[in-house]
Amino acid sequence: MQTATYYQQPLAMKSINPGDQLRSSVVHLLSRGLNLPCSAAAQSYAQMVPSTSRFQLALDVLLPLLDSSVELSQRILASYILYSLYAPHPISMNPFQSALALTFAKERELATQIAADGGVAQNEQLVWVLWKILKGDGGDIGPFSPNNLARSAVPPNLRASKLTLKDEGEETEPAKFDPFAEDAHRDVRASNGSVADAERDREIERISQAMTLLLAARSRVLTLSEQRVLGPLIPQLTSTPIMTSHDLPSLIANNPTLAHPILVSLLSQPAIDTYLDVLRHLPPTLPTYDVLGHLFRDTTVVTDPTTGGRTTIADIVRSEVLGWFLHESILWLDKAEEHERAGLISDDRFAKGVENLCRFFISLANHHIIDLRSDADTAEMKHFTLRNAWIEEANALYRLLAMKGY
Repeated sequence: MQTATYYQQPLAMKSINPGDQLRSSVVHLLSRGLNLPCSAAAQSYAQMVPSTSRFQLALDVLLPLLDSSVELSQRILASYILYSLYAPHPISMNPFQSALALTFAKERELATQIAADGGVAQNEQLVWVLWKILKGDGGDIGPFSPNNLARSAVPPNLRASKLTLKDEGEETEPAKFDPFAEDAHRDVRASNGSVADAERDREIERISQAMTLLLAARSRVLTLSEQRVLGPLIPQLTSTPIMTSHDLPSLIANNPTLAHPILVSLLSQPAIDTYLDVLRHLPPTLPTYDVLGHLFRDTTVVTDPTTGGRTTIADIVRSEVLGWFLHESILWLDKAEEHERAGLISDDRFAKGVENLCRFFISLANHHIIDLRSDADTAEMKHFTLRNAWIEEANALYRLLAMKGY
């Protein structure tokens, strides 16, 4: 008589736990989604975690990160996801508000102590993000990635010691007017103090809004009204390196009008080598030509990083950037031609790029930035235009250079 054989599932199949899978997926999101916009990462969390499990998983995985020693960008992302779970409602209805507020107070105190000793805390960006969330402006954080927020320096007026919330502070009995007291004007001083505090809060709000716009300028074109808000505050925002060299190419591509004053402010600082290197390797596009054209004619007086003497933005950019930029532009266009022949691109970026570079070169000559009779200024462009003489603008420029050479 045969007996039924009992089938035992493999160990790997028996050990699968849906809860563990969700937990590992969230941990993977927190480590791999740091270059995504915060809003996209929060949406991914909402999609991968069932609605019935979101709160518990937030308690188990996200909440502990607020006080952990993980990298700053992960703590920023965890804070934003905790906010976003109840974002349609006021922050006062968010069950994680108290935890976020406690973390804000703790991190602010730590940053303030470091600032009192003359340093800059590494958690300044986290304090600013928590401040935005707790004051009801967490939606402003959504378009930016945690990594971008973590590496963007905070301007002095938005440092942790300057950030307060409306419901903070000790409850004190309002001052009463006593005409027979020795100081009969203490209520007037209290009123003046409240006015000063209100003005300070408005100034912090303006700078915070401008900082948000500056971060947004890297990924989209700002409206005219947004540019008017940001423009006057650029010197304050660039006094600390909020805009890194990594961010400049996208800023120039999206907002060349704003990029010029930002670059002037950055190039007025002592250490400018990284910014000059960015300018040398910009792609030969119309926004690039627009920004460089303004810099070549900018007479702002700055300190020469080499000699320590006085010079201008125009002189620095002409001597340190122009020749290198033209060389890199030619290499960029040669590579675009190779890609076009290989069928990797189907647009006319090569032909248009040659036309625009030739027009830019002629514009430089018309403004006496380069000398068409100088072999040092024209030799490389002469060879480039001869190779591409089938393009009308290149042919015209080559004939002009050949005529000036005799």
